[in-house]
Amino acid sequence: MGEEEKRAVLEIMESDVLSAFLGGPGPFFGGGAKVQEFERVWAERYGFRHAVSVNSLTSGLVAAIGAVGIEPGDEVICSPYTMSASATCALFYGGIPVFADIDPVTFCLDPISIAARITPRTRAIVVVHLFGHPADMNPILEIARRHNLRVIEDAAQAPGVMYQGKPIGALGDIGGFSLNFHKHIHTGEGGMMVTQDDDLATRSRLIRNHGENVAEQLGVADISNTIGGNYRLTELQAAIGLEQFKRLAGYLTTRQQLAAHLNERLGRIPGLIPPETAPGCTHAFYVYGIKYSAEKIGLSRSLFTKAVLAELPAPQGFEATALVEGYVKPLYFSPVYQRQIAIGRRGFPFTFNSGIRYNYDAGLCPVAERMYREEMLLCPLVREPLTLADMDDFANAVEKVTQNAATIAGAFPDEANTTEVFTPVAAVQRSGIR
Repeated sequence: MGEEEKRAVLEIMESDVLSAFLGGPGPFFGGGAKVQEFERVWAERYGFRHAVSVNSLTSGLVAAIGAVGIEPGDEVICSPYTMSASATCALFYGGIPVFADIDPVTFCLDPISIAARITPRTRAIVVVHLFGHPADMNPILEIARRHNLRVIEDAAQAPGVMYQGKPIGALGDIGGFSLNFHKHIHTGEGGMMVTQDDDLATRSRLIRNHGENVAEQLGVADISNTIGGNYRLTELQAAIGLEQFKRLAGYLTTRQQLAAHLNERLGRIPGLIPPETAPGCTHAFYVYGIKYSAEKIGLSRSLFTKAVLAELPAPQGFEATALVEGYVKPLYFSPVYQRQIAIGRRGFPFTFNSGIRYNYDAGLCPVAERMYREEMLLCPLVREPLTLADMDDFANAVEKVTQNAATIAGAFPDEANTTEVFTPVAAVQRSGIR
């Protein structure tokens, strides 16, 4: 937060209008002046026909699922290696998450695995642009066209990212970005949905703001899924977001420079594979993902992580935690899928398609499971206001540990081969928040 945000907030405070939304027909159905300005500026900057602000991307994904017409029993292909809302959004309308595996390089959905999961009941794909790198959208969109599927882009961690020269978010039917406190742009909580489709924009706005009161006046013939909630952004948040948005390009440049420096340093170390950026793409580096080989380093991933952290200042929060193991446990291991209990106690929507048992067993997505249990290390340090010197401090710590791996393994024999996933408390509390 800077002086610009403080002035913007003060202006709103002095206006006495902290939110101008009304849940009924009229000029304030779409919110106040700052909300509408924020939406317009975001859409114009990246060439989106529509931008629709929401109070979180979780709400935005729910609105997107509703807008594309998901009904009870419809299957929605999702990533297992992401924040929970990227899949549970389907459950709000009775959709059933079906998990496809991830690509071992980008960590985004693997088009081959998507194609293998499609059934006659599949209606949509939720594509997550994980860690700030875009998924391989061309083959995914081709699969969607072939099977008449809707594509929703979860670009929570990837604002301003390009795929083959085009901005992600609305390459599919509808998508969105997160504005919560540790994203590139943050308004405390919040999100921004984008689409090129007039109908989806209207339906998203209905779901955002009590659509049952407004659909008739807007001439919406298909009122399915338009019962609304209160998913609205405030004028205060929009004012902050406008100022933050002005600095997005600079934030991305800083992160890309820091990541490039780390790539050069860590790429020399056998057993560590720095993140790659695919040709024709850009990377937002929400976090810096490293693939780890215990066999080549000579230390369990857990012991390696602890040793690196011991070389650096104690973290005060997620952003200052130098290394985190595993990211999230594959989502299908959570109780909602293991027990297949979501809405009510009788198994809806998993029981909707009679005679079908949905598979959420171990081994379903082997790449995601391997990343979680064995290979993935995340460094959240690649961000403003840190510097190249800070990256060198981190790289020096990593080099010191790898050079002394045999000594460390000998000093901690009980931990040398552990497969337990070690995550600092601060990271557990903060990681994955939408």
